[in-house]
Amino acid sequence: MNKFPIAFLLVILGLMGCAETPPKNTELHLQGKWLVEANGEVMLDPQTSGLKAWRGKLVSVSDGSAHVSQRKKLHIIDPESASLQAQPLKMIMSDKVEKSCFADYLADAPDLEAIAVDPRDDRVFVLVTEDATRSSGMSQACHLRYKNSGSTDYPTVLIRLELQADNTVLMTDVRPIQFAESFAVGNFPNDGIEGLSFAPDGTLYLALEKDKKSNARIFSIKIDEQFWQTEEFAQVSDPQLEFPSISSGNHPINGMDYFAVEGHKGFLIAGARNDSQLWVIDLEKKIPTKVLPLQFLAPTGNDEPNCQKWEVMDNASLEGLAVSGNTIWTINDPWKLHYMDNVQCEANRAKYSKMAPLLFSLSADPAWFE
Repeated sequence: MNKFPIAFLLVILGLMGCAETPPKNTELHLQGKWLVEANGEVMLDPQTSGLKAWRGKLVSVSDGSAHVSQRKKLHIIDPESASLQAQPLKMIMSDKVEKSCFADYLADAPDLEAIAVDPRDDRVFVLVTEDATRSSGMSQACHLRYKNSGSTDYPTVLIRLELQADNTVLMTDVRPIQFAESFAVGNFPNDGIEGLSFAPDGTLYLALEKDKKSNARIFSIKIDEQFWQTEEFAQVSDPQLEFPSISSGNHPINGMDYFAVEGHKGFLIAGARNDSQLWVIDLEKKIPTKVLPLQFLAPTGNDEPNCQKWEVMDNASLEGLAVSGNTIWTINDPWKLHYMDNVQCEANRAKYSKMAPLLFSLSADPAWFE
């Protein structure tokens, strides 16, 4: 992946209390590549909602608003070429899941909003659901069983997937999440968990878009051998990690992954979609969170006089984030209401109209973790 040369000194922001937008010359400029299907066409409206590194490649998942051809599949991406594997991994339900309270929702068009790969077994993925307002709901008995979610009327659900020999991924287990009332998460069906990331010890971190005070939050839960043996609520914990201090507005986290640092508990790299920023969050809570402003550039592939080789995107909407070694990969989720605002060079109009995403990368700077 090529990177835009940075002519100015990179200023690493992040002291708590910094609410000002950094000067433009501190932005990290990321040159993207259009995601391309096996037929050579750009990817059709995947509404990418999660991204992780997997077996030398990247794996993504689409949300419930994606084109029907993209739903309920894991898409395998070659990160260097931004090309998709011809056959995605199709999701199927186990007998156990088909008998659960969540079967109807998962069989239709579930709003899958993040993905994580189990660090102890890379055949295992964990997904999370978000907005279920378009679903048929649950039976009365199921509603009574899960009504005290501490958040939405239809609870957030974790889904365990396991890779099968025929290259399908089986939904083996499901478990709803419960937030303590004291967490004041609020009932926001379309502003729920948008990021998942495992630490090496099996701790799963969950990034919430906003709570009752419109603040992004990160929760955690330990996924051990017993976790999937019940379908009762799984209660999350609040590790009380540090966030940038922002005076007003919505500043959600829409993607997140774990970054390993030798001799350290590790960091979370979170993507703040509305701000086009990365937040570097210390799991040991000793180093103030650093804020890295980003600017996304799309290639035009056109040499016409009215087209630049690269054009700055008006609205990228960062959504997925994956760490692979020292490289951070990000992918955007085309916001249908504003994606066509990106059109500058006519050569890209057809790509934007297909709601095709782009893949971006950058190398981590050791200064982020000091």
